[in-house]
Amino acid sequence: MRNIAAIASNDELADFGQPAFSGEQREIMLCTRRQWQLEDALFVGPDKGEAKMSDSDNDIVELETAFWQSMVDKDADRAKKMIANDCLVTGPMGTMKIDPEKYAAMTEEGQWNLAKFEFSDVKVIRPSDDVAVIAYKVHQEGTMKGNRMDLQCADSSTWVRAGDEWKCALHTETILSDD
Repeated sequence: MRNIAAIASNDELADFGQPAFSGEQREIMLCTRRQWQLEDALFVGPDKGEAKMSDSDNDIVELETAFWQSMVDKDADRAKKMIANDCLVTGPMGTMKIDPEKYAAMTEEGQWNLAKFEFSDVKVIRPSDDVAVIAYKVHQEGTMKGNRMDLQCADSSTWVRAGDEWKCALHTETILSDD
């Protein structure tokens, strides 16, 4: 933990004959204290071993967004680089096991076009350092077999770190009712 003086309340300062902080000064100090607490939570100090920064949940959200954008762009090369060698997919059509090549073919040859998507209610958990699970609602628009598609779904993906890269090992999709 950092060797810093604690930030006291105005009442505590008054007890010691110190002038009180203005609201703005106190807010700046509290923000600095919160930043230090966050940094202390993210880094292991020299007394506890080697310094290590945890991956942020935003990185996983950005990864999932890139995954979806590869579908909008029909970018098979990028899509297959994001899929684990063994990946499970579940959805309205059932379940399937795919590999990067099969996913690339589905991206290029599928009878669908994803025009746009928007995430909401995003949640990320990390069961271990090398596994991240993201769940969210997604509004997606496009076409499926020539018909207009406008869906509200609940999706999730499980990302597994393979060396320096994250790979999708599971993706699920449930179509939500209009209720």
